[in-house]
Amino acid sequence: MTNICRNLHKILLLAVATVSLAAISGQVSAASAEDLDKDAAQALQTLYRNNPAAESIAKKARGILVFPKIIKAGLVFGGSYGEGVLTKDAHFAGYYNSVSASWGWQAGAESYAYVVFLMSDKAVKYLDQTKGWEIGVGPTVVVVNEGVAKNLSSSTLKDDAYAFIFDQQGLMASLSIEGTKISHIKPKH
Repeated sequence: MTNICRNLHKILLLAVATVSLAAISGQVSAASAEDLDKDAAQALQTLYRNNPAAESIAKKARGILVFPKIIKAGLVFGGSYGEGVLTKDAHFAGYYNSVSASWGWQAGAESYAYVVFLMSDKAVKYLDQTKGWEIGVGPTVVVVNEGVAKNLSSSTLKDDAYAFIFDQQGLMASLSIEGTKISHIKPKH
């Protein structure tokens, strides 16, 4: 009897996770280039206003990936999705999506934004030449929290990329961009 209950419990959890992810994917649809450009500019201004270290890093960056809204949900199985913009020399240079899947102890849903400052030509070239960049593979990405931000200066910027996660809304037991895959897309026009 206990095996039947465990199996039923697993099936129920899988069903709830599937429904959660389906609800998210229904809310997320390809945005237009104009909307992505506008949302990315607003997200950058929000980040700079709340974290002056990010603005000083931006001045040295070779490229900036901006994902203004990532939707993440999960119940044991989870996933996230969002679309963003790459800027180079203050010009829009391409459009990308950010996708991740996960499993393990997790529950909830949230939205957040993140920006990755590409500090080296190597990092920009890697993004341009790969069919998708998985964070944690390829150029080194440092996720910047408040403690790290206080110690960053132009002389300490040694890594290929720096990521800032901000504007979190909702409730999720964990948040990370490790394992996220960033791929080039063509937005609606």
